[in-house]
Amino acid sequence: MNLMGNLQQFGRSLMMPMITLPAAAILISLANLPWAAIGADSVGHVLLISGEQIFRYLPFIFAVGVAHGLTKNASIAAMSAIIGYFIFLQITKEYVGESFHLGISGGIMIGVMSAIVYNRFKDIKLPEAIQFFGGPRFVPLVMSVASILLSALFVWIGPHMETALIRTGAWLIELGGFGTFIYGIAHRLLVPWGLHHIINNFMWFQVGGFQGADGQASIGDLPRFFAGDPSAGIYMAGLYPTMMFALPAIALAIIQEAREDLKPKVKITFLTAALASFLTGVTEPIEFAFLFVAPYLFIVHAVLSGFSMWIAYALDIHHGFSFSAGAIEYLLNLHLSHHGLWLIPIGILYGLIYYYMFRWAIRRFDIPTPGREEGSDLEEWAGDIRHRSPLILQALGGKGNIVQLEACITRLRLTVHNDRLVDMNALRHLGAAGVMRLGGGNVQVVFGTFSELIREEIMRVLQKDDDRVLFHAPLQGRMIPLSEVPDQIFARKIVGDGVAFIPEKGELVAPVSGKIAHIYPSLHALGIVTSEGLEVLLHIGIDTSLIKGKMFTAYVKEGDEVEQGQLLIRFDLQKLKKESTSTITPMVITNSDRVKSWSFAPFKAVKKGQASVMSVVLNDKEAMDGERKHG
Repeated sequence: MNLMGNLQQFGRSLMMPMITLPAAAILISLANLPWAAIGADSVGHVLLISGEQIFRYLPFIFAVGVAHGLTKNASIAAMSAIIGYFIFLQITKEYVGESFHLGISGGIMIGVMSAIVYNRFKDIKLPEAIQFFGGPRFVPLVMSVASILLSALFVWIGPHMETALIRTGAWLIELGGFGTFIYGIAHRLLVPWGLHHIINNFMWFQVGGFQGADGQASIGDLPRFFAGDPSAGIYMAGLYPTMMFALPAIALAIIQEAREDLKPKVKITFLTAALASFLTGVTEPIEFAFLFVAPYLFIVHAVLSGFSMWIAYALDIHHGFSFSAGAIEYLLNLHLSHHGLWLIPIGILYGLIYYYMFRWAIRRFDIPTPGREEGSDLEEWAGDIRHRSPLILQALGGKGNIVQLEACITRLRLTVHNDRLVDMNALRHLGAAGVMRLGGGNVQVVFGTFSELIREEIMRVLQKDDDRVLFHAPLQGRMIPLSEVPDQIFARKIVGDGVAFIPEKGELVAPVSGKIAHIYPSLHALGIVTSEGLEVLLHIGIDTSLIKGKMFTAYVKEGDEVEQGQLLIRFDLQKLKKESTSTITPMVITNSDRVKSWSFAPFKAVKKGQASVMSVVLNDKEAMDGERKHG
């Protein structure tokens, strides 16, 4: 695995412990509401100590979460991490002193070490007499010894490291507004690669220390904010104007600059994305809409985000969150903030700057943001995830290409055997806002907040042993439902079920692998029989069998075995437009009784050979074989 792949996996492992933080923030916020004081403060006190315990035990939570995330959810690694952290904590306290506190970084270090031990020793074989302790059961034993050795090391270097961390934090704080500016830029630039969690972890959980009235120490901007440190919140406050106002303003600019005929669909999608950014701080669906087509604009966006952090610092604004800088957490944690209300006028000003700047840039540089060209990547997802997920899996290279599949808030995070098998065009066709190849088989696909649901559906497909056949696009053009074909034989599915295409180029390729069963004498149509027994008819145009003159050139003959994507027929598209009833080309399965269920990709523009435009699940194979034998 390469460096980017390792960082991706590490960043992914940090997400699990991070999801516990909103629970802490909600409990602490509820504890401060007036109704919580009923019954001599008993309700509020219970809520307060409940929320505080999450922050108090964050190092343990991170140790378990990181070990779990780096070992494909191995519970024995997570258990070994907690054992290791207990050993590390007690030995360092005993020999270094109660003041020694690595905080979150100590938990992460133990989690990483537990993952390394697990991956190294999970398959170890011992002599038969003691094999009970072999395999995964050997991991806690090794981890215990490793933790003792690590503790001994930190008894020696720990005080020096703690001093170094304190000085680093103090140095960053001394940078003042410029430090927040640099952080704001780095945070935004790392978002596309999903690596912003790493820098966030340092700034939010390592920088600065605070000791509360109860003597409990809190380290990092985020825990200190919720512990009541008046100096905390400087590395979070400036994110609110960007996420609550700037990103929604970009979404509105994209809507306004969309073509009139595509604007209704663009509006539905981007108003939803704007609302998600405003309420929850989930920004990737908007950022990925312009990241790839205008990366220079993304750099400007990153610099402006840095200035937002600097402005908040200069105005002595302190505000924080447990998950992200959305309106929900803005209101939830407003009572803990200092000058938090000032973020609203700053955000409105930022929103206006972003709106007019992006509208000008989109128009001035003719940036192809969604809705400004055919083949827009937008599509409503509601109710369609279950049918589309098998197609997404195929676009990822199929079952055999998946090594690991995880999802965070806005994206699928994958490790695949061969990232060249990932069809980026097909994924965008299926609704992905962006696709990132990180090398070493590591891939990220941004589907917005539907990512976790998509992962669940793909996992169901991976676990099923059904007979599924996936079809590629047989030509370049636009895919349409069969009902729109101007021929009732096809439109009423008398010949069979399937889809149709409006061609843009005169090349027909094989949508599936199989054998050429029949080629019509006029070469306008042919049939393919797949290894599963499906009979696929490809019919170029409507009423094309009687056209005189050479229009079609076949590159295969009856009996040939063809592979998916192989050239079958070339044809004169301009002549076809003039002399046929329609150029629409149906692709149908003539023995549709073999099909149990159908899945179709969105009906829009496709590339020749593009993966995953149609998927079918076959009826029970043994039952069908029996029918054929007795038929």
